[in-house]
Amino acid sequence: MSYAISAALQAAVYQHLLADPALSALIGSDLFDALPSGTLPQTYVALGPEEVEDRSDATGAGARHRFTVSVFSDTAGFAHAKSVAAAVCDALSDAPLLLSRGRLVGLWFDRAAAQRLSGGGRSIVLRFSARVEDS
Repeated sequence: MSYAISAALQAAVYQHLLADPALSALIGSDLFDALPSGTLPQTYVALGPEEVEDRSDATGAGARHRFTVSVFSDTAGFAHAKSVAAAVCDALSDAPLLLSRGRLVGLWFDRAAAQRLSGGGRSIVLRFSARVEDS
């Protein structure tokens, strides 16, 4: 096992979400790996932390990546943030991502946590699990 496929997986997830028409209709291009300086958009999606575990076996090297995609919104209530979170889930569920290194075996939704932020905004942290193999 190695962490070598991590960047390829993240790039594929980012590009797939950026190209998704349903998500774009809700947030435009406000999808970030690193937050921009200055004022943030009212609603945006950010790629978050990941944990990686070895899943190699006798047939080859592999890993399970558990990563987060977070929705942040300053709109009143959770409705808009939940619509954005649903679009992220729809886009990534069983998505046929092509990686620049390795191969995606499967991609699954794991869990979500929604909360009110101290400043009045909302956040929803979505966790996904991806199984990858190195080629």
